[in-house]
This record gives sequence, C-alpha cells and structure tokens, in this order.
Amino acid sequence: MSLLDRFEQAFMPNYGVPPVALARGEGTRVWDVDGKEYLDFIAGIAVSSLGHAHPALVEAVSRQVATLAHTSNLFVHEPEVLLAEKLLGLLGAPARVFLANSGTEANEAAYKLALTYGRREGRSYFVAAENGFHGRTIGALSLTGKKSIRDQFGPFPVDVRFVPYGDAEALRRAVTGDCIAVFLEPTQGEAGVVPPPEGYLRAAREICDATGALLVADEIQSAIGRTGHWFAHQADGFVPDLLTLAKGLGGGLPIGACVGFGAAGTLFGKGDHGSTFGGNPVSCAAALAVLDNLDLDHVNAVAPRLRSGLESAAHPLLKGVRGRGLWLAAVLTEPRAAEVQRAAAGAGFLVNAVQPDAVRIAPPLVVTADEIDALVTAFPKILEEAAQ
Repeated sequence: MSLLDRFEQAFMPNYGVPPVALARGEGTRVWDVDGKEYLDFIAGIAVSSLGHAHPALVEAVSRQVATLAHTSNLFVHEPEVLLAEKLLGLLGAPARVFLANSGTEANEAAYKLALTYGRREGRSYFVAAENGFHGRTIGALSLTGKKSIRDQFGPFPVDVRFVPYGDAEALRRAVTGDCIAVFLEPTQGEAGVVPPPEGYLRAAREICDATGALLVADEIQSAIGRTGHWFAHQADGFVPDLLTLAKGLGGGLPIGACVGFGAAGTLFGKGDHGSTFGGNPVSCAAALAVLDNLDLDHVNAVAPRLRSGLESAAHPLLKGVRGRGLWLAAVLTEPRAAEVQRAAAGAGFLVNAVQPDAVRIAPPLVVTADEIDALVTAFPKILEEAAQ
C-alpha cells in the first residue's frame, strides 16, 4: 500500500489526498518517496525561509533540543527572551511580544487583545476585508472574509463587518467610534497574493487614528523577508497597533507571535492569555537561526529576476504577475490553476493553485538565480500543457 493510500485511510478527509508524498529536502530541492526531484517554489506556504535542512537551522535546533526542549509558560528561558528582543530590534518601536504556536493562534491573541480594548472603551464591532484570511479557529475565522470556509461554522461570537480590500473610502465609511479594530493583511495571501493600492494602508492608519480603532496587521505570510523587508508594513509607511507573525519566522518549526505596539502591548493582565507550547525553546532557537541567517539583500537581488522572468512567458493563459518580493502569483486568463500546478509538478516544480485563476509562487528565500531561471525556462511549456 502506498504512503498516499495509508494517509487516506488514517486521516480525516479535510485535506483530500495531496498529490505528492515528500521524503526529504535539501536547500530549495525536495524528493518524493519514489525519488523524483522537485524545485520547491511553495516553501511550505511561505514557511521554509532558509529552505530545507539549512545547516544553521539544523545546528540550532539540534543544540537546543539536546539542552532544553520544553519549559511551559511557568518558567523563563533565554531563547524566548532573545527572540522577543530580536523582533523588537527589527521593528524599531516600543512594543511587547506574545509567542504562540501558529498564525491562527497569533491572530487569536490579537483578537483577544482587541476585545479587551473594545470592552474597556465600550466599542462593539470589528472591520475586516473581503477575501481576507486570518485563520481557522473560531475567533480568527470570525475575521476571515472567505465565505467558502467561514459561513458553515457560524454564527460567530462578534459582529464583523467586511469591506472590499483596497477601497479606502469603503473602509472610512465602515469604521466609526464604535469600531474595536480593523484587521488587514498588507498583501492578501490566500486571496491570491493581492497587494494593496498605493496609500491604502496609510489611509487605514489615518482612519483608525481618527476613530480610535486599533489597526491589526496580519503578516503571517508577508513578514520575515518574504516581500524584501523584514515586515511588509515597513515598506508601506505605517505602524500597526498589533502585528501578527508566524510561517517564515520558524523556518519550518511551528511558532507564531503577536506584537503589541505602545499601549496595545500592555492590554493583557496576568492570566488573561497563555499557551503551553508558545515560546517553546526549540522553536525559538529555530526562529533565531532564521533571523540571523536570512539575507534581505539576496531576496531583493533575485526577486526582480523571478517576476520579470515569469512575466516574459508570452502565453494566452498568462494574464499577468502580481505580488511583492519572493511572494508572487501568476494570474491566469482562465480558471486553470490546478492544471498549472499539476503540469509544474510533472516538470519537477512545486507551485500552488491558491485560487482557481492564480498560482502562488513563494520559493525559499535562499533560492538562487539559476533555480529561478530553471522555473522561468520551463514556465511557457507548463502553461501550454495546462491550457490543453
């Protein structure tokens, strides 16, 4: 019986059966259980920042797991303090950190912080963006504007009003003095890597300042160098009240973070929130290795090559390319993203059909120019096969 057959028999059917069973990885390359080699242009959904089996990550995790693997939140350990200090240094603003296990838990922390603020100030509702994605737990799902994964689990515990992403005037109309917080992604990930219009996020900051609502930046996918900056909001010229991180922060190990700036960092009192595994020493060691070894200059050097190379694929199926840094979507003229994903895998490249008409391309941040050229060279033929 194949590994995929065993998977189907052992697991709940919420993922279906993935098309490829992976066995190992090295750098930007992975191999399936049959020995076929692929160039990884998904990176575990923008997670594997340093690629696979990066020596610094392996060494840091191995050393930490042999020293102290777990403490719970009843005790302090140095890796968590070092990580919080490192994040605050990169952010360059007064803030406090809460460490969690994942992106949805980071957003749950932000949600609870916002509720604390809202109840103290007598505010009653949230605003979020249509097609936004903030997680699958009930609090985070309440804020997720993707009907296909949200509606079947309602009703939700709070009033959330959804507005079109990128429409500053719609946001202005929706946010009043009764609004608790606005949750936005600096670029929408699961919607198909959709960047905001110029000035939109600065306008969101101004709207929140004028009304007293908190502004929450969900950077689960966009942070930790993915867009060519440590944090995407830094390029957009604003500072949020709450910032959520995960995915690329751990380089493959599970970790999330919620950062509260200024007064938002002290909204929780003792006992208001917690996590048994949040701030785990091994995950913190991995995150420190990522932050110490990630090269933003390299990201910014190779990212234009990937974008321009994909854009140069003159094919009727390709409408265009959007995104930032090493986080792009090939936008199609027809809903054939699944076919592109299959054709790419057949050619030895892993990409992701994030929307019916959009293929997400998010390689490890260590991807080389030669590896980018390999995908770019193969892309027209991949599109042609998908079109047929």
